[in-house]
Amino acid sequence: MYGVLLAALGMLVFALGYRYYSKFIAERIYRLDPNFVTPAHQFKDGKDFVPTNKFVLWGHHFTSVAGAAPIVGPAIAIYWGWLPAILWVTLGTVFAAGVHDFGALVLSVRNKGQSVGTLADKLIGRQAKLLFLFIILILVLMVNAVFAWVISNLFISNPSAVLSVFIQIPLAVWIGYHVYKRQGGMLIPSLVALAVMYVSAIVASRVPALQIDLIRYFGGEENIVAFGLDGVAMSFFVWIIVLMIYVYIASTLPVWKLLQPRDYINSHQLVVGLLILYLGLLFSNPKVTAPAVNGSPDTSWFPLLFITIACGAISGFHGLVSSGTTSKQLNKETDARFVGYLGAIGEGLLALIVIVAVATFFASPQAFSEVYSSFGAANQGGLGNFVQAAGQLATGLLIPQDMAATIVAVIIVSFAATTLDTSVRLMRYIIAELGQEYKVPALSKTHVATSIAVVSSAALVLLPEGPNGFGSGGYLLWPLFGTSNQLLAGITLLLITIWLKRQGRNYLPTLIPMVFVLFMTLYAMLQQVLFQWSPFGGTGTNILLFTLGSIILVFAFWIVIVAISEIMKSKPRDDSRKSA
Repeated sequence: MYGVLLAALGMLVFALGYRYYSKFIAERIYRLDPNFVTPAHQFKDGKDFVPTNKFVLWGHHFTSVAGAAPIVGPAIAIYWGWLPAILWVTLGTVFAAGVHDFGALVLSVRNKGQSVGTLADKLIGRQAKLLFLFIILILVLMVNAVFAWVISNLFISNPSAVLSVFIQIPLAVWIGYHVYKRQGGMLIPSLVALAVMYVSAIVASRVPALQIDLIRYFGGEENIVAFGLDGVAMSFFVWIIVLMIYVYIASTLPVWKLLQPRDYINSHQLVVGLLILYLGLLFSNPKVTAPAVNGSPDTSWFPLLFITIACGAISGFHGLVSSGTTSKQLNKETDARFVGYLGAIGEGLLALIVIVAVATFFASPQAFSEVYSSFGAANQGGLGNFVQAAGQLATGLLIPQDMAATIVAVIIVSFAATTLDTSVRLMRYIIAELGQEYKVPALSKTHVATSIAVVSSAALVLLPEGPNGFGSGGYLLWPLFGTSNQLLAGITLLLITIWLKRQGRNYLPTLIPMVFVLFMTLYAMLQQVLFQWSPFGGTGTNILLFTLGSIILVFAFWIVIVAISEIMKSKPRDDSRKSA
């Protein structure tokens, strides 16, 4: 079988889902109103509430939710075979992710741009709201740690990509001022910025002097630099500090100054990257060498497949972005289908090409089996396998593999950085909200809340000791990130279901994926907490994961019990366009 066929079938499912299913959801379930005054207009402040063109907003939304997760997860999950991975990505995107992302956006827009955490108060009570906020707080903290870890490692392993990523920041600031102060267009400047980025990446891949290689600056991998840290560890530490300084600034600036223009540039990166990969696949037409199904895995796909591929099928973090930043920028309510559902489709397309790229990368089934010899090996090498596979696909367009690998690294880092500073901004919102709830006014101040978010994120990625040496936090947290992320998606679908039931509408389109996601996630989480991380019976005791996982699990069951009770007793009321 050829990879082109797999990609074509997956794209057909996505196209049909957007054309027909999302239209049904928009018109019959969420009932979008073109005359509804969105929070972006109602509370316009030029900082967080900014009415935004739907194409620009789609760029912000997609690049905020994309990050590295829809690459890492599928590149790992292909261990069980390309068939289960593709089925979950395509069907999960159409029937779960699209409905979830779209629904969280509409629910927030109908309620003054409030986050799903705040809306839990209205839908299932204050106690559940506080529990939900703490789950979200733990999740975004893990997102910050995991993505900072990913970016730092990519900078270390791909020093030729660093210059291009740095150049994007002043270019995005310039575009922001050009558009919002001078009322200029964003498309042409963004394309120019993208061209500058890629030219610098290509040149840097061939000119060592332009590669920001901290390991080389520190005298090599084995050289002890300071505090007992060798060249690799010190490089990692420096990049984490640089990233934390960056996200502090980026997450406190008005969205039009950096967030929107940079995300719009990154949306073009998505289009360019997907075109390179899909056209490279078309012209090189490689055969699939990975097995359709792994007949003898050392770890069962059930239920781990559904938490390993989170982003790319469904992700709770998307609901946070939809209700946290995107809802505050939606110009018209009818734009929600394009921004929310199509944003999920975009991530599905990325996850699909990751699976196909890795499935066609290896010379033979034996070569695939050697690299993916175990689930642990898949976890260790998933991201690197994709970067190499993507470089190989790009050669179908006559792009040298080293240049292609640098461009792919630039794209991954750009997306991950976007997710990182959006996540820090969301964490600042949550800390401020908890400060209001518990009467601690200082926590509501922007710089206090942001400082707490940044310091705690840096500590979580730097301090835990693990198999990857100094800074193993992101690596250690990855297993819990998947389960927590999916758990959040299930609870968000639960909130949307309660809202639909109260409006007297058909809530099956959200109820069915909610039950599926919650069952798979809670089942997987119970297995991990009780039998993997627990000091009372686990074979791989991990106190950090056991503690965080136990807290999240207890809170989740508590919320689900309260919410089920609410669903059972809730009675339909008149359809309101103004509130939950």
